Amino acid sequence: MEYSVLILLLPFLSFIALGLLGTKLKPVVAGSIGTAVLGICALLAYATAATYFSMPRMDGVREAITLFTVEWLRFTDTLSIELGILLDPISVMMLVVITTVSLMVHIYSLGYMHGERGFQRYYSFLSLFTFSMLGLVVATNIFQMYIFWELVGVSSYLLIGFYYTKPEAVAASKKAFIVTRFADLGFLIGILILSYYTNTFSFDVLNAGDASLFSKAAGTTFMGCSVMSWAMALIFMGGAGKSAMFPLHIWLPDAMEGPTPVSALIHAATMVVAGVYLVARLFPVYSMETPEVLVLIAVVGAFTALYAAVVACVQTDIKRVLAFSTISQIGFMMVSLGVSGMGGHEGLGYMASMFHLFTHAMFKALLFLCAGAIIHAVHSNEMSHMGGLRKYMPVTHVTFLIACLAIAGIPPFSGFFSKDEILAATFEFSPVLGVVMSFIAGLTAFYMFRLYYNIFWGEESRHEHTPHEAPKSMTMPLVFLAAVTVVAGFIPFGHFVSSDGTAYTIHLNWAVAGASVVVAVVAIAIATALYRKKSPVPDRMAAAMPGLHHAAFRRFYMDELYLFITKRIIFNCVSRPIAWFDRHVIDGFFNGLAYLSQRASYAVRVIQSGQVQQYAYVILLGTVVIAALVLWLL
Repeated sequence: MEYSVLILLLPFLSFIALGLLGTKLKPVVAGSIGTAVLGICALLAYATAATYFSMPRMDGVREAITLFTVEWLRFTDTLSIELGILLDPISVMMLVVITTVSLMVHIYSLGYMHGERGFQRYYSFLSLFTFSMLGLVVATNIFQMYIFWELVGVSSYLLIGFYYTKPEAVAASKKAFIVTRFADLGFLIGILILSYYTNTFSFDVLNAGDASLFSKAAGTTFMGCSVMSWAMALIFMGGAGKSAMFPLHIWLPDAMEGPTPVSALIHAATMVVAGVYLVARLFPVYSMETPEVLVLIAVVGAFTALYAAVVACVQTDIKRVLAFSTISQIGFMMVSLGVSGMGGHEGLGYMASMFHLFTHAMFKALLFLCAGAIIHAVHSNEMSHMGGLRKYMPVTHVTFLIACLAIAGIPPFSGFFSKDEILAATFEFSPVLGVVMSFIAGLTAFYMFRLYYNIFWGEESRHEHTPHEAPKSMTMPLVFLAAVTVVAGFIPFGHFVSSDGTAYTIHLNWAVAGASVVVAVVAIAIATALYRKKSPVPDRMAAAMPGLHHAAFRRFYMDELYLFITKRIIFNCVSRPIAWFDRHVIDGFFNGLAYLSQRASYAVRVIQSGQVQQYAYVILLGTVVIAALVLWLL
């Protein structure tokens, strides 16, 4: 499987080639090169997955394979940073997810971005992002992951701000960059604490289950918590920033200002699951050494899922509905990891989280790409400018409906199987949490079919031009992702990915599954009654609860809160006094020194007149004074 290195190398070479030569290439050539490279990467990823998962297990456990390692930096005799490629069940799964979605986005963009200024630059940035994300998932150690983690942040900043002449896009890219940098600072501090006490960055060593590795940290506490709990919580903080967990979620809805295919690639299927992947990668450490942090992860995930689902119910911009849907679904994955344990039935949550990561990547990318086709047809993001589009866009209509049924958890679509396993894991952990997550699943079905009916049914809006179906370059990825969404639930996922590497057979809990289907059907029925045809009831409901409706529409004023904290508190109460002290005290002190030096130089410059007679006079006078002093002393 040494050819797996090409999966990383080819997108990097594509980025370099398109970045340096893009302006000299025709747009169609640049797009074809980028798409062909991703096609090859996808085939290599499939070959890697087929080879890896067909290998025999060792003592019933699927072993991790390190293809190569190269020492990059050495700190001490025992601590060094190495670069390499690690293949194990979750990294191989992520290779398939990333290359598949990225390939569909590359193909789709040939039509969606046609005629856009900077077309070549766009494909160059796509290649950079794909390279960065692939490097992140195959990292052999946590510091290598951090390097690619930051590259992912840079490439997402470039893609979000692709329309750099649009102020909203520039503001959104800066917001995403700054928020995730704060989270990444916590990630870095967590890495440093963890490596200080364990003397390693290697995932193989950290996840080996050797309790003696953490003995140095035993008994060391800070503010009532063990130092390992702080380290793993700070590492989770980095993941929470990338995965837009509350309260670090504010960047994701605004990131929709980037091109819609970028939203599908970065903010639906790959980048936002980096935090979930991080927790899964270090899951043995979380589970065996800091189970209390897993509880924190479950609580944060559940609150985030509920918050985002409520906000999504009242949004009118279709991309923002999908953005908050993504936040909510990532919350589901975090909850599933938080309620899991190691091995056997205890590891149900881990397997379910990875399963949902896989299925969600496909149907959420499908939803975003369908949204792009809709926006391409009506030239608006607002649902009020849509309605009745099923007659004009039959392919988009059917594929969007399939994705809605999947995310709502309706069998036999893939979302049903993965979400049911998450709900089963949460009910085993806590019946109360299970009820909460079931309610959120019902909200998911409601807001997705609210979106579906407002776009494809309801009252038809007037358009300057008759809407039409997207070109084949855009509809082909929709059909492919829809087909995957239909069949992916039947994959025996537990035989490929589990918490301890052993085979896990999925058994549906029909009590939980049946209840969740009933909840979803009721939610869909409510959405059908309210939105399939134009009805005054939604407006009356909003008028009956104006405070709650407006607060949810304004995202419960989280952006205003951040602005208040940054502008009123940090800028005015902290930064302004510091700036005054810097200008008046620090600058004043050094300006005073400069003034005194200048005055002194003016005072002594008279002795440098350039007149030889004056110099001789001074020398003679000095000689006389010295002679007089010598005679007086004698």
